[in-house]
Amino acid sequence: MQVIPTAIPEVKLLVPRRFDDDRGWFVETYNRRRLAELAGITEDFVQDNMSLSAAVGTIRGLHFQAPPHAQGKLVGVVAGAVLDVAVDIREGSPNFGRHVAARLSAAEGNQMYVPAGFAHGFCTLEPNTVVSYKVTDVYAPECDGGIAWNDPDLGIDWPVTAERAALSDKDRALPRLADLPPVFRLFH
Repeated sequence: MQVIPTAIPEVKLLVPRRFDDDRGWFVETYNRRRLAELAGITEDFVQDNMSLSAAVGTIRGLHFQAPPHAQGKLVGVVAGAVLDVAVDIREGSPNFGRHVAARLSAAEGNQMYVPAGFAHGFCTLEPNTVVSYKVTDVYAPECDGGIAWNDPDLGIDWPVTAERAALSDKDRALPRLADLPPVFRLFH
């Protein structure tokens, strides 16, 4: 597994090793021991989620789950491709309000680790994209939250315009980061 650092050290890009032969390929997408050894990720993943987005330009996010059920995520793409985005929403963090974005695809087999304290979302780049992700806590609707995907203060260069983006009604109504009360606090 290759670990690629990002501009925000807590967010990591991972490229599992593929074994190719004349039949295709094999890849180990998750190995707890190797993740700890190579990337320093020691969290327990307790639930797997998967989404299918039919249209190019589908936005899902930017979502987070607040304490006491905060979630870290290990995100990968099973079919298609996405622009995957993690926004630091930890009050007191030197990276508060900054984001990391990376193209994740089934063809590349890469993954993004998004720790708790970050809002996460993606935009589909290909039709019928399937995203699969592991989370560190079960879904708790009372802790569900998010911020507007197109908050101009975030400066995310999405590959779709607001007019063409396919969004849920819930995601259309999310607040800007500046209007969100503190959810995650870092103490130094």
